[in-house]
Amino acid sequence: MTDTAQISRQGTDISPEIALSLCKELSIALAKFPKVRLGHLPTPLEPMDRLSEMLGGPRLWVKRDDCTGLSSGGNKTRKLEFLMADAQTQGADTIITQGATQSNHARQTAAAAAKLGMACHILLEDRTGSNQKDYVLNGNVLLDRLHGASVSKRGGGTDMALEMETLAEDLLQQGKKPYIIPGGGSNPIGALGYVNCARELVEQAAGIGLEIDALVHATGSSGTQAGLVTGLAAIQSDIHLLGIGVRAPKDKQEQMVFDLAERTADHLGTGLQIERADVRANCDYVGPGYGLPTDGMIAAVKLLAETEGLLFDPVYSGKGLDGLIDQIREGYFDDMANVVFLHTGGSAALFGYPETFGLPGYTD
Repeated sequence: MTDTAQISRQGTDISPEIALSLCKELSIALAKFPKVRLGHLPTPLEPMDRLSEMLGGPRLWVKRDDCTGLSSGGNKTRKLEFLMADAQTQGADTIITQGATQSNHARQTAAAAAKLGMACHILLEDRTGSNQKDYVLNGNVLLDRLHGASVSKRGGGTDMALEMETLAEDLLQQGKKPYIIPGGGSNPIGALGYVNCARELVEQAAGIGLEIDALVHATGSSGTQAGLVTGLAAIQSDIHLLGIGVRAPKDKQEQMVFDLAERTADHLGTGLQIERADVRANCDYVGPGYGLPTDGMIAAVKLLAETEGLLFDPVYSGKGLDGLIDQIREGYFDDMANVVFLHTGGSAALFGYPETFGLPGYTD
């Protein structure tokens, strides 16, 4: 077995046997980090044959990270397994995090804190300007409070990192031991969850004889994509990774992902080098802004609900799905046979947008 300290990307044309061996080495490298079990892993990998037939492109698959189990599931659970373990290691008794009003990350963090017996403080930034009752009180916000977290609001453009630091200082003065988790759980510790997901996906695909050509997902705070970039590089995978941006312009999004992937690789401690060319983001589907609906998102969410029985959220996974569908129609994947969409969960946010989808009873 190769020394894990020597994991490097030497090429992409490798046999399945070597790929699985590299997965095992990556698993060993990850095992040195504290981790608490919060999710139902591995999540399913399923075909979306009705959608594939309808679009006429490659065969489409879905990696069901909406099934991670923690408070209705979602991608943040993988990150929280490492983040909450780090909090425990540091003796924390209180968790602080932040996100937009309908933050999936906030909901899963509140649930993780409840499961581990910690207090949780959620700071929610108003990034849409909406005062609709369902948006500000229903969906993820309802679940934040149901999990016992304290929830406080901040105006759009607030320095949320500073707000968390200020709250942490106040809690320290009260004798608490706070632990700050950045928005989206996106730091090198949290990104390890998606380093691990890359390994899991490749092993799953090998188990059913599936050769994955591309992996597509929504990208925002950058932790999911940075982890996948790092994990795929570590196992020398040639899977084409494409993030569909939900908040930032392309150059900014790709730079955020690349910077975090480099820091994640350093944190992993294997000597892995990240290639800038492996970071790809298409940010044409953001629309008017983060959390603001687009026609393409609405159509995509409806289509998957009606053809595959799957629920996607309007802020994150729905826009990623819109990008996938449109890029198939534009021919981006024409030379590919199998494309996987990473379902990052978030269906609870649908209840914050009841009028968006034009359904009878809401718009009459």
